[in-house]
Amino acid sequence: MMVLWRSEDAARATGGRATRPFAATGVSIDTRTLRAGELFVALKDLRDGHDFVAAALAKGAAAALVSRIPEGVAEDAPLLIVPDVLRALEDLGRAARARTKARVVGITGSVGKTSTKEMLRAVLGGQGRVHAAEASYNNHWGVPLTLARMPEETEFAVIEIGMNHPGEIAPLARMADLDVAMITTVAPAHLEAFDSVEGIAREKASILDGLRAGGVAVLNADIDTAPILRAKAEALGLRAVMFGAVEGAEWRILSVSLSDGATVVRAMRRGEPILFKVLSPGRHFAANALGALAVAEALGCDPAIAACDIGRWSPPAGRGTRERIVMDTLEDTGFDLFDDAFNANPASMAAALDVLIAAEPENGIGRLATGRRIAVLGDMLELGPQEAALHAAIARHPGLEKVALIHCVGPRMRALWQALPRAQRGEWVETAGELAARARSLIDAGDIVLVKGSKGSKVSLVVDGLRKLGQAGAPKNEGTE
Repeated sequence: MMVLWRSEDAARATGGRATRPFAATGVSIDTRTLRAGELFVALKDLRDGHDFVAAALAKGAAAALVSRIPEGVAEDAPLLIVPDVLRALEDLGRAARARTKARVVGITGSVGKTSTKEMLRAVLGGQGRVHAAEASYNNHWGVPLTLARMPEETEFAVIEIGMNHPGEIAPLARMADLDVAMITTVAPAHLEAFDSVEGIAREKASILDGLRAGGVAVLNADIDTAPILRAKAEALGLRAVMFGAVEGAEWRILSVSLSDGATVVRAMRRGEPILFKVLSPGRHFAANALGALAVAEALGCDPAIAACDIGRWSPPAGRGTRERIVMDTLEDTGFDLFDDAFNANPASMAAALDVLIAAEPENGIGRLATGRRIAVLGDMLELGPQEAALHAAIARHPGLEKVALIHCVGPRMRALWQALPRAQRGEWVETAGELAARARSLIDAGDIVLVKGSKGSKVSLVVDGLRKLGQAGAPKNEGTE
């Protein structure tokens, strides 16, 4: 493998001292996934990474980035000693960005950051060497880690930038030194930390502070807070490219055709018609994909090739992947499962329900003879004082009458359970484990089941319970986020 960091370069970037020469082929913060030859970064989080340095070296780490020599580690072990490990990781990230000629895009938004990042990985991969995080590494350590892992020969980099509190996005965007910034959407999320959706919009707009001179802002034109985003771009003297369905958007959606397995989009690119398909159902995918195509053009890519390559994208695991759970191998009968148990807020919940509503159950194969659409919905967290109203509002989602049963998990979801028509009410439980234990009673052959909730609601336990009912077939290339 190619060397990513030599000891002298890493020491120069961080101002640290290398106890002996090393050559690292990667950067890791977790001994469980560390591969031989990588630089282990001893971050302090829930645990102190210094406690795992010995294990990392025993596993073959090229060296460890530390602020002290850990107990049980020899003084002549391969170490890069710095005053502060997180600050040193940030310095590595900045140095990696500075030494590459890559064009870098930063993505933020209340919904769709990870899926849009993966769309761009597919699109840009057809036109150059792409670097992007493998997971949702979008916080104060995830962004510098992603940058520090960037090979020098990278041509395009896609950096996901998230936030939980005011003031988090701008420093990360400046660290990434962006050529293009994209804001997927602004929606009620993290309202515990913000006074209003307008406050969230201003924080999202701060990603534009990280754009280089001449950088491009790719912004959602359809949201109510679009004027806040555009005003920020204008104040910084940046070119703003608007995408969406509203009249006047440079990249404008004309129609979206949603089927059980795909989304077909007719759009206009500054007056020129374009047609593209995403192999996953969901109206939100149309907007995210159109925004991704606008980003690709802003990065200098061929838009026609990009429109073809957007179809290579498939959703990350746990974010709406559709899979077949086979219950009877002889008869090849079972049910379909949408696993969207990673994250939830009102916008992503609406998008997931749209996909469930568009999906077609299979009739004539189960005990009930009629396949059903079923939702298992867990609490949406961090919504602040409006949380009860926002949960209850799901009952008014357009087309929700097509969902036969809605099971609700968690104290916040009781507001939805009470707002539902009696015929649609499934079970309400305090914890996901209660429902997971009765997974078999929830479904029948031919059903389509959506499981959606914030990670803290632990509705992934219900996903696990449903998967244990059969042998999962190959995932279908479909998703909800």
